[in-house]
Amino acid sequence: MDARLNLFASPVSAAFGKHLVSAGRLLADSTLPAATQELVKLRVSQINGCGFCTDMHTKDAAHAGESATRLNLVAAWREATVFTDAERAALELAEQGTRIADAAGGVSDEVWARAAKHYDEEQLAALVCAITLINAFNRLNVIVQQPAGDYRPGQFG
Repeated sequence: MDARLNLFASPVSAAFGKHLVSAGRLLADSTLPAATQELVKLRVSQINGCGFCTDMHTKDAAHAGESATRLNLVAAWREATVFTDAERAALELAEQGTRIADAAGGVSDEVWARAAKHYDEEQLAALVCAITLINAFNRLNVIVQQPAGDYRPGQFG
């Protein structure tokens, strides 16, 4: 399977991608826990059906020491006992922030309050930006049908 468009060969999409990657580096340096960031990226990618990002973030999280049990249960986090209350709040915010079109009111006040209970303003800002960024990456990859399965941790820098 080949992608519809080579995002790395097009000057426009390559430059756009570099800006997205740069934004990701900024978030990686934030105080939002790296494990939380990877769990959120994985869950959002699952929701959006982005095989490329699901592959990438599963492998990156495992490479960083995340357990197979937790990675395998991200899609069923509500029933899983392996996530902290803070991680659960982040995953809930990520789901509502990703499924905006499915909920007329967007992110509910209750979901926001649960996240705000566990994260300070800088971490909330990083969390919201991480949700936004992975949604952008997912949309790029889904639109061009970027193949999944060949990603190697650290491949992009």
